[in-house]
Amino acid sequence: MKFSKILMAAAAASTLMLSSCYDLDRYPDNQLSAGTFFKTEEHAKMAMMGVYSQMQNDNVYGIAFGWDALGGISFGYDNPSFQTIQRGTVATNNSYSSNKWSALYEGIARANNVIQNVDGCDMTQEMKDQYKAEARFMRGLYYSNLLEFFGGVPIYDESVIVAEEFNNMLEPRSTAEEVRNFVIADFDAALSLPKSWDAANYGRATWSAAMSLKGKALLYAGRYQEASDCFAQVINSGLHQLYPDYAGLFLPGGDESSEMIFAIQNMGGVGTDIGMPMCFYLGTRASFGSCWNNVMPATSFVDSFEWADGRPFNWDEVFPGFSTDNNVKAEVFYSTLNSGKNAVAAYTPHKDELLAMYAQRDPRMMASIILPYTHYEGWAKNASADHEYVIAKGMGIPANYGLINVNGNHEAYLWRKFVPEADMNGAINNRADTPINFPIVRLADVLLMQAECLNELGKSDEAVALINQVRARAGMPGLNSGPDHLRASSKDEVFARIRHERAVELCCEGHSFADMKRWHLLETLNGKEERYITGAKSLYTRKVIDRDYLWPIPVGEIDKNPLLEQNPGW
Repeated sequence: MKFSKILMAAAAASTLMLSSCYDLDRYPDNQLSAGTFFKTEEHAKMAMMGVYSQMQNDNVYGIAFGWDALGGISFGYDNPSFQTIQRGTVATNNSYSSNKWSALYEGIARANNVIQNVDGCDMTQEMKDQYKAEARFMRGLYYSNLLEFFGGVPIYDESVIVAEEFNNMLEPRSTAEEVRNFVIADFDAALSLPKSWDAANYGRATWSAAMSLKGKALLYAGRYQEASDCFAQVINSGLHQLYPDYAGLFLPGGDESSEMIFAIQNMGGVGTDIGMPMCFYLGTRASFGSCWNNVMPATSFVDSFEWADGRPFNWDEVFPGFSTDNNVKAEVFYSTLNSGKNAVAAYTPHKDELLAMYAQRDPRMMASIILPYTHYEGWAKNASADHEYVIAKGMGIPANYGLINVNGNHEAYLWRKFVPEADMNGAINNRADTPINFPIVRLADVLLMQAECLNELGKSDEAVALINQVRARAGMPGLNSGPDHLRASSKDEVFARIRHERAVELCCEGHSFADMKRWHLLETLNGKEERYITGAKSLYTRKVIDRDYLWPIPVGEIDKNPLLEQNPGW
């Protein structure tokens, strides 16, 4: 993660350069401009790091884990879970849209700034071309994000000098197809990037990152053969392997493995607080810094994890009547606390049965979720402390007594994935800066996208083989390996397996919203109740309609640029 050490300084420099309202040829003494800044390769590198650093902005990828709430995998109680969008109460002047729009165009402006000015640096033409390719990769990534959330948007390329034309940047929206073609062209330009970097530059965009994201853009356009050709090159390159330990993939070490094709480089520790707020929004009061479980796994999602032998899970198989009787759920889950609520007076009589059941499920469940009556190494009284997740009426358990305190007393599952244990041996210094790299694309994702392409192309057997690679790493039996419950032969059966596998493999990585939209299944979430695991309460019922496939164009942007047309239904 050495690459990210200079991100903050670079981001500041980039922002200064872009915020100047002066003519760049005037070089004012008190203002940093492109004309005075771009002189050496180190300057180019700093500016490029400023392009990368924008990914950590909350409105870019900073809280991408919350996007899964829009895809039905998770839910929550305030902004990081996008609850107002889930409930259908968001308006066209919402901050989600306006902040995302602004933050992504800021990233694009930074990328354009590098492309425009890198020729002024004293370095070889080869290095200049490399920086341009790198900037185009990032520009393509930011535009693909805009496309995913807004559809067609105005395209501003390196021909636009922000400092000169800011007040006249009033282009109409390009079509979604035009934006996608622009994105693909940027990723094509980035295919000249190195296949790997040295340790000091680990984390920078590579050939395989560009090829993977080009394939993803083609997949989203339904251009399956072209997308498949891209994914095949990445898979067959030998550059990337599945990390053998799924849980370890999201810890220091695994997060720098070859499976991570492109990931946001996060750091922590005194003087290097440059991370994303996974701990802050996914943790609990028992996590380092005493955090908030704003985003929680949906009960229905956790129930979707199979038995370890690949059978669909059914609660009634373990506890008869569970699925229809909340009294059974209460009996299964509730323990009793002592009068001070600081210790367990009596455990549920079904604790051992629950733990045995968890142990017989897909191992990715326990790796990703803090389940009732499992343990989590948290932080209390400024020291590492073991915590148990006990479900009890009223809860409100102080974290320093060894029991996880869930903010809001929500009787819900909690995320383990991306949530730091203890203080990560001193690596985390600030709860808002989690030092775990966050994947934008990794090999398992590419294998499953390739499986989707092959299935659409009538090559279901080849698709199953790729799905089985992902399942094997997780310790799950392969499809079509004998028992009827593992059968997947028709196109629809294989698609159902792809849909399931993407959910459980990529959970909390922000893919489910885009997946559900791509598959035209977003409306199936309409009317879905987000209930507690005990069945005691429904927090809310989702409302999803056709308009929710795209976010509204920010009203403030339309006010400034009358050529912008609003998305349908808003």
